[in-house]
Amino acid sequence: MAGKRKTHTAAFKAQVALAALKSDRTVNERAAPFGVHPTLIHEWKKRLLAGAEVLFAHGIRADGADAEAQKAELFEQIGRLKMELEWVKKKAAAFG
Repeated sequence: MAGKRKTHTAAFKAQVALAALKSDRTVNERAAPFGVHPTLIHEWKKRLLAGAEVLFAHGIRADGADAEAQKAELFEQIGRLKMELEWVKKKAAAFG
């Protein structure tokens, strides 16, 4: 009966794939210190290269637009909360 299958984190996979891209050693030499099978390294390296294309296709501007929209929404919420706070303070002062 086979042992339990190992699960690796995305950060670990990225680290191994980046090490494999350096190409200063063979895949078998890379696999030994990480304790993974060389086939996994080949697969992770392919996935890293395929994913890198998507990363550079969208660029940073798309993330910047989302950040600007979120920032505007948060400023709007802060303004609403300040107005509510002022209203509550005014009503509390009227009641004593």
